[in-house]
Order: sequence, then structure tokens, then C-alpha cells
Amino acid sequence: MTCDKHMARTIGKGDLAVVVGAGRSGMAAARLLHRMGARVRLLERNAGGVPADFARWAAGAGVEIATGDHSPAQFEGARAVVPSPGMAVAALRPLLSAGPDAPEVLAEMELAWRQLDGEPVLAVTGTSGKTTTVSLCAAMLRAQGLAVFLGGNIGTPLSEYVLSVADGGPRADVLVIEISSFQLQACTTFRPRVAMLLNISENHLDYHADMAEYIDAKFRLFRCMEEGDLAIFGEGVRDLAAARAPRARTLFFDAGAGRFPHTRLLGGHNQANIEAAWQACREFGVTAEAAEKAVADFAPLEHRLEAVAERNGVLWVNDSKCTTVEALRVALQAFDRPVVLMVGGKFKGGDLASLLPLMRGRVRAVVGFGASREQFEAAWLGQGDFPMLWHDTLEPAVAEAAALAKPGDAVVMAPATSSFDLFANYKERGHAFRRAVEALP
Repeated sequence: MTCDKHMARTIGKGDLAVVVGAGRSGMAAARLLHRMGARVRLLERNAGGVPADFARWAAGAGVEIATGDHSPAQFEGARAVVPSPGMAVAALRPLLSAGPDAPEVLAEMELAWRQLDGEPVLAVTGTSGKTTTVSLCAAMLRAQGLAVFLGGNIGTPLSEYVLSVADGGPRADVLVIEISSFQLQACTTFRPRVAMLLNISENHLDYHADMAEYIDAKFRLFRCMEEGDLAIFGEGVRDLAAARAPRARTLFFDAGAGRFPHTRLLGGHNQANIEAAWQACREFGVTAEAAEKAVADFAPLEHRLEAVAERNGVLWVNDSKCTTVEALRVALQAFDRPVVLMVGGKFKGGDLASLLPLMRGRVRAVVGFGASREQFEAAWLGQGDFPMLWHDTLEPAVAEAAALAKPGDAVVMAPATSSFDLFANYKERGHAFRRAVEALP
């Protein structure tokens, strides 16, 4: 693993910087580039996708906004290009010039990191558990009395922190960052003080060319770390980590320590997340007492094995953030009671049949909704001791699950898919599930 410092280009006053996408990170990057003195052009395919308040700011600031399909002409003369996290770098390359005048492609995260003034970064990536783990890290650090910025892929772009500090806002003692494979593909010099890779399983194969590309993107997090830094890995990626030999000190964790038993978080995977957070936060002086208090006070995050109701002896659990086969495996392992399982949505790949040994004797019934019926039935129908039923939408599926569940059961919506067949995102799907449960007679 080598650092790409030679690829970094200084963005000077008057240099053209092109931002692709008017999402929150894109708008934050545009504001930061403007603050740096760059000439900024923001591209957004959807003419209605630019918020009115941002458009007004851009008009006053002299930031150009271009809508519609992207073209090579829009990137001509650019010193830097900041793509939306959802845009594959490979898809962007054909639009850019080649050779010595080619612009640097850098993630919003990378752009903002270069503007920091030495604040230490604790960064977390992995296929699953990222948001819970960074939230646990922030809770432990705050329990120790440290000022924390929590952001990145969890929702608040790092650029917003940089802009806030530039406007006189407080500096953080530690920046806790969730970072995705999408963002890491366009990071070249990003160097956290502490970085962790929780796990890797099949995911985003509708975005990445193959599993090898996905794994390589995850390990980009460690390429610029030095011997004084700390790299933390889950036991499941020990061989992958050994093959890449990061320069940083290396530590492996698993769920076996059981160091903090007083927690409201369900499942062995969350014990692993807690252990990972503790190992990371120790580097910043967090004591066991502070960590223990943070874990005991920590509430399960919305849409992540979130208990939303208990009705007639049946526990209803919203795990809408479960968007992969491996996340479904983790969800099933979290319960020691019979499960009525709700699945369905836009399938992203993975071996559903591999879950059958875990499901037999544990899953009372499967109730599907939305897309991917063919994939689920091909893997499970007639292969277990549970019936499978399917509905076009969520609400009748919830009613079906209620009819099948018995006192002592858990109805768990863990879709193992993205939400884009019926919903704008997993949060909207989770809220719809909660409303449907609340509407049951």
C-alpha cells in the first residue's frame, strides 16, 4: 500500500474546481472551494435538484451551476474535480482530459482533510457497523470530556466543520469520521491518527467492478498512515490486512472480550463494535470508567436493530439499514427467540442460500415486499421449515407478519437490500415500517 501524495495538486486562487452533484457533501465542497478562492462550477443532472437557498448563495458568490447531462467541456481547464460519493470514479474518467493537465479527482473528505490544522482524525470503515461504531466512539470521547466532531458518511460533511472553524466556531479535540468505499476511492493523502476496518463482505457490487475493487477501496484508508498511527481490524479481515502490511501499529479485535456487558445494543456484532470503539478511544486517553458509562447510556440508533414496539407479546424491530446479505446474517444472530423475517427491495448481490442453516429452526416465516422476489424465492422457497409469502408493498406485508407472529416472537424487518424500489432511502423505509406497525389494530 502506497500513499498518492505525488498526485495531490494545490488549488490556488482563481483555479477552476468542478463539483459533481448538489447533495450535502457537494454543496459543502463548493462552499469550501469558494472560501479557498477557487473558481467553482457545480454540476447537477437534475434541474430541480439544487436547493433554492444554495442557488441564491451561489448566484451571490459567483459560483456557476450547470444542470443536465455532463459533458467533457464542463471539465476543461479544471484543476480539481470533486465527485458525488455516489458517482464511480471510473464513470467520471472518460469526461476528463488526460496527461499532465488532467485534473485531480478528490473526494470531499480529502478536500476538507487538507484544510485541517492538525486536528486528529479517528476514521471508521467497513461493510456494516460503521455508524454505530463511530457513534460509540463519539460517546466515549465525550464521556471523557473531549470536544468531538462526528461526521463524514454518517451525515455531516467534514467540509462543514472546516467552514465552521473558519467562521470562528470551536475546534474539536478529535474528529470522528465514518468513511465509505465510495469516498475512499477518491482519497489520495487522507491520513487518520486512528483508523479501523470493522469487516468486509459482499456489498455495492452494483457500484464497484468486483469484490477486489471493493476491498482495495476499503484498504485505501490505511495507505498514508505512519508508524505512530494505529490501524484496527476485525478478526475477520486479519488475512487481508496481513497481505497489505500497513505501516501503522496494528491491533485486531473481536466480540469475545465482553468488556462492557451493560448495554442496550442487541447482538454479538454490537459487542464487537463496542470493543472496536474502546480500542480506538484508548488512544485518546479515554478511561475504562468513561467508556463503560458511555456504553451503558448509549441508545440503539434508528433503523439499526431498533425496537419500535412490543404488541401482544411480539417485539417489532426496524433494521432497515440492513441492506446486504451479511447484515441479515448479523441481524438473525442477534435474536434468541423465533423470528418472523421481513425482506425485499433492490438486491445488491450476495449468497442468500448461505443463510439457510442459520434460518432453519430460527425463522418462523418469511414475509417479503417489493422487488427481488425472484432472488429470495430461488434461494429459500421450499428449502427450509418456514413458509414464504410476498406482497407488492410494505403495509400489507406488515399486516401479514402480524397475523403470523405469536407471543414471544420478534418481527424483524431486515431487508438485505437497498430501498430504492419503493422508497427514497433506508430511513424512509424504516419510518414507513414504524407507521405501519403503529397502525395495526
